[in-house]
Amino acid sequence: MRRSLLIVIAALAVAASAAAAPPRAHVAVRATSLGSALVDSRGHTLYMYDRGVCSGACLKSWPMFLTSGKPLAVKGVSAAKLGTVKVAGKLQVTFAGHRLYFFAGDRKAGDVKGASVAHWAALSAAGAKLRAAGPVVPPVSTVPDPGYGGGGDGY
Repeated sequence: MRRSLLIVIAALAVAASAAAAPPRAHVAVRATSLGSALVDSRGHTLYMYDRGVCSGACLKSWPMFLTSGKPLAVKGVSAAKLGTVKVAGKLQVTFAGHRLYFFAGDRKAGDVKGASVAHWAALSAAGAKLRAAGPVVPPVSTVPDPGYGGGGDGY
C-alpha cells in the first residue's frame, strides 16, 4: 500500500513538472489563414489583448504563454522584440511590448479562432495585429469583472 502511494505521488510530480513553463519558450512564425503569425514551438498561435491585461477568469479561455527563462526567437522572429514580464512569480512572454496568450478554442497548430474574438489579435513578425475577416465574436461575458483589468466587456 505504501509503495503504491509513493508511485502515485511520483507520477503526479512528473505530471506537474511536464505542465511547467518551458525553460526557453520558442517563438516562431507560421503560415495561417490570416497570414504569417507568431506561434510557439508546437505551432500554436500566440495572441495579444488590446485592452490591457487578461487576468482572473479571463485566463481560463486565454492562458498566458509562460517561460522559465529568456524566450528564444526562431524562424523570422526578431529577438529584440521578445521579452518577459513577471506575473505572480511566473514569466509571461511578451512581443513588441504585448503580453502573449494562447486561445483555449484553438485545438491544433495553425488554428486562429481567437482572432475572431473582440479585442484579441494574433501578431505578425512585424508586430501588426492580425484579425479574422468577417463578423467578430463578442467576448464570452458582458458582465463587468474588475479581475480582468480591462473594459467591462468580460475581457
